[in-house]
Amino acid sequence: MNRCYSVILGSVLTSAAFSVSAESQHYDVFVSNERSGDVTVIDGTSDAVVATFPVGKRPRGIHATPDGKRIFVTLTGSPRMAPGVETERAPGDKAADGLGVIDPSARKLIDRWRVGSDPEQFAISKDGKFAFIANEDDASAAIVDLSSGQSRGKVKVSEEPEGMGVNPVNGELYVTCEEKGEVFAIAPDEQRVRAKIDTGGRPRSVAFLPDGSRAYVACESGGYVAVINPASHKLLSKIQLPQGSLPMGTAISGDGKELYVSTGRGNSIAVIDTRTNAVSATIPVGTRAWGIALSPDDSKLYSANGASDDVSVVDVNARKELKRIKVGSGPWGVTIVRTDK
Repeated sequence: MNRCYSVILGSVLTSAAFSVSAESQHYDVFVSNERSGDVTVIDGTSDAVVATFPVGKRPRGIHATPDGKRIFVTLTGSPRMAPGVETERAPGDKAADGLGVIDPSARKLIDRWRVGSDPEQFAISKDGKFAFIANEDDASAAIVDLSSGQSRGKVKVSEEPEGMGVNPVNGELYVTCEEKGEVFAIAPDEQRVRAKIDTGGRPRSVAFLPDGSRAYVACESGGYVAVINPASHKLLSKIQLPQGSLPMGTAISGDGKELYVSTGRGNSIAVIDTRTNAVSATIPVGTRAWGIALSPDDSKLYSANGASDDVSVVDVNARKELKRIKVGSGPWGVTIVRTDK
């Protein structure tokens, strides 16, 4: 065979294989709806709602295990309230607190575990065996065995823990604590705090680069993203977002080149180039953008818009919103499960 033709044919076949591979990445998008107490399922191919099922009171944090066989969602009977109104708080329904267990294939809640008081956000360990859960009322990070729902301990942090992130390289856990503007670095196996990093700005979520070399913390009231060196546990810099941004959710592209940040009532997604740590784009989405997640091939981003009761579908490469999908009331979190495994 002619060498030039062989090279061209090989290039075509490689391109075709990549195309087939990309198209074969079927997935479902699961959205927790805080006010309506249910989870909406969106087919990632058609971007249409295919199911909605009840899970309990105020579902918020939602994540799938690495193998996609289970989804977990935090539930709480504590009433919704704005920051700083603790004295006016109505009595909570503590019996409603827990970690809901979802079968993504059956699209239904199959169990609920007691995991602490007022659980909100959480993260799953690298091996998928444990959940690390922020318990706001208790100022702690609970460790739960995902095979049994049993407690494996807890680590005290400071007031209003919320965001959780696991370093993909060494498994170290980061916990953001809103009230004092602190991030705690925790060794889960040792159940101890290794370091405390002051970020200020009411930190809400944290995401790591794939190589574990940087952590990015969305700081709501500061309107910036704090950049942390996990090796030294030192604050390196602050990336100021566009005016009006109240950064909430964070997601990193698979190649680590881009960070996506939802801006809350800024009603947009900020895109940050992680090589320069500068904002490279701002994409308008629905009202009060909160939880976000990327499709398996990183081509689309899904944003839970809590005030407009919809999910924005964003074309990442074109930097534009493709459509909005009506879901339940008060969409909060988003997780994605591959269905072609």
